[in-house]
Amino acid sequence: MSDKRTDYISWDEYFMGVAMLAGMRSKDPNTQVGACIVSPDHKILSIGYNGLPIGCSDDEFPWCREGDPLENKYFYTTHSELNAILNYRGGSLEDATIYVTLFPCNECAKAIIQSGIKRVVYDSDKYAKEKFMIASRRMLNAAGVELVQYEHTGREVKFTL
Repeated sequence: MSDKRTDYISWDEYFMGVAMLAGMRSKDPNTQVGACIVSPDHKILSIGYNGLPIGCSDDEFPWCREGDPLENKYFYTTHSELNAILNYRGGSLEDATIYVTLFPCNECAKAIIQSGIKRVVYDSDKYAKEKFMIASRRMLNAAGVELVQYEHTGREVKFTL
């Protein structure tokens, strides 16, 4: 009998990798964020990325970050976490984990809490000092949502057959 391999990726590496891959679907030229929601028994429940709602053309709405609010992306785009929550059609997300490539904003934090997700694994926290992110962290902590910053292993994605 041969021994099984021991250098396989962890669940966190696997699901953060899925979130990172999802983020690559975003048409946003500045920020690509992905999210992956996972059940307590390690099943992928839903995936999302930041973009426009279904039915709104990526070519007809603005992608810039500045200027008139009706002429920039912020009134029109949906964040990856909310997309993943809304894309789920299977019932409850109670006790699920969401893997997200950027720490959730205050609006996404509300959706995470209300949906019953109990754990957030995030990669970047580049806006940590912004007031909306301080509010986000405050709400998530108050609701008992576990917050875990993803630890990169340095492992590269490569396939061996």
